[in-house]
Amino acid sequence: MEALNKKHIILPLLLGVSLLSACGSEEQTKEEEKYAVPVETATVIQGDVSSFYSTTATLEAPQEANVVTRVAGLIQELKVEEGDRVKKGQLLAIIDSKRQKFDLDRSQAEVEIIEQELNRLKKISNKEFFSADSMAKLEYNLQAAMAKRDLAALYVQESMIRSPIDGVIATRFVKSGNMAKEFDELFYVVNQDELYGIVHLPEQQLQHLRLGQDAQIVANKHTQETTHATVLRISPIVDARSGTFKVTLSVPNQNATLKAGMFTRVELKYDTHNNVITVPYNALINQDNEYALYVLDGDNVNRRTVSLGYREVDTVEVVSGIQPGEQIVVRGQQNLKDLSLVEVINSTDLASAK
Repeated sequence: MEALNKKHIILPLLLGVSLLSACGSEEQTKEEEKYAVPVETATVIQGDVSSFYSTTATLEAPQEANVVTRVAGLIQELKVEEGDRVKKGQLLAIIDSKRQKFDLDRSQAEVEIIEQELNRLKKISNKEFFSADSMAKLEYNLQAAMAKRDLAALYVQESMIRSPIDGVIATRFVKSGNMAKEFDELFYVVNQDELYGIVHLPEQQLQHLRLGQDAQIVANKHTQETTHATVLRISPIVDARSGTFKVTLSVPNQNATLKAGMFTRVELKYDTHNNVITVPYNALINQDNEYALYVLDGDNVNRRTVSLGYREVDTVEVVSGIQPGEQIVVRGQQNLKDLSLVEVINSTDLASAK
């Protein structure tokens, strides 16, 4: 009997506690519903968005030259140093050419002696005093002496080392006073006013490329400075081993910010959609490969599934799901759900922000 009374007492107590807990949960839920999530919003606008293919490229100098000597001799004087800008034909170094000059003087003297003898014979009126064979032999000797003189003059000329191209002295391999042997490399000259960006693309990208197509070169990931380039050449064949084809980009470099040998990032522009709906990419919510935006509706937000088009850096094209002029949440959306109560703490105009 006492046990039965205890049950009658405990059951009402448990029921009362449950009712109190339920009331507390309802009040907590109501408080949560009244809490407004702080967000930042922006107005949906229209703009231009381009499609890019990202890859890498190595920069090369289309004009470069290894300057060698064709004569052996002592380096008498250096006219330039590394880093100096030079013009085509500019004197870079002088090789001691005293021996070559002596040979030139001797050859010139031989030419003059033979010419004098020929002139003397031609002035003789009586041709019986010399034979036609003697005259022909002298003429042949004159031609040989002239060739020998010209060769000596060439040796003297080649002792003056000149730049074959416009450019910059990238490397100097010799010092003044050193002995240079024939065909020794003296300087490396490179012209970097224009560089070539060498890109190897998968064969499926071939249909998207054309000559003159725009590209952007990013050499420094810290500054994100870009250089505009164009497609100069497209290889007509695909490498069977790698399944790629070679593309050469023309990269202007008048300010010399880029260097040959640099490894750079390339953005090839394929196409541009003009006057389309654009939003910041960081405003999107991605869940199970489905993209959505939170659109402001009074004091609440609606979750809208959207379809995307081209993406350019931090801007993305929205094909469907929103309209220009609507307010979307660009910050704080991770804390939202459909019909959440929000408090707009900052609203920006994307057009003016750009």
